[in-house]
Amino acid sequence: MADDVILLAVDGAVATVTLNRPQAMNALNRALRKRLAEVMRAVDADDAVRAVILTGAGERAFTAGLDLKELGSEAGALGSANATDPADNPVKAIELCRKPVIGAINGVAITGGFEVALACDVLVASTNARFADTHARVGIVPGWGLSQKLSRMIGISRAKELAFTGNFLDAATAHAWGLVNHVTAPEELLPLARRLAADMASIDPAFLGLYKRLIDDGYAASFGEGLALEAQRSSAANSAVAPEEVEARRMAVQERGRQNAGGQG
Repeated sequence: MADDVILLAVDGAVATVTLNRPQAMNALNRALRKRLAEVMRAVDADDAVRAVILTGAGERAFTAGLDLKELGSEAGALGSANATDPADNPVKAIELCRKPVIGAINGVAITGGFEVALACDVLVASTNARFADTHARVGIVPGWGLSQKLSRMIGISRAKELAFTGNFLDAATAHAWGLVNHVTAPEELLPLARRLAADMASIDPAFLGLYKRLIDDGYAASFGEGLALEAQRSSAANSAVAPEEVEARRMAVQERGRQNAGGQG
């Protein structure tokens, strides 16, 4: 439906989820947050979907974060900044999906919108993309992970600069700082995201889910704990792999490499 706050389109093994309130810069009002959780549960449960793209409608905004009009007019609405229910917390909603989630950042990602972007596994950005942490300027302490994730991704001093100024970070600088993987023209953003998603969708989905969980669980632990976790899970998983399976996959990898090399010639 045209008035749905979340749009879902499935093309083969790739689902595209679009935050659809362009007139409000895709702000995360209560209805959108609830619907996002429903959609992320649906794509996670759909065996035909192997990778997900999350983006915003239009070119102005990925999402401007929590709907400040709603926050200012509803008693207790600010509690959403600390909600643990995926129906109220969009970061938890994205984390419901065990499949790779590519954030296609089409415009501004501000405050809570920045936190939603950081919930994605991989970020690609259009030249229109800009990021800002304005928590300090609006007097709200982040509750969806920004204060911890961002410093680990771009370095503590850069994260503090953004947090303490509220200044915008443009797409080119975000790329240089390692926040986004690729920057492209607006019209090329979704095609790029779809190519990456298709590559991810070509991996065995059960294996990919295990690998994603290993990376995320290790990222949330100390380095030493992460290495121990890898050793434990690797030993358990690899002992169940037959030699003929490894050989078949090795040959498939070699063939894919030859095809890619041929395409670059």
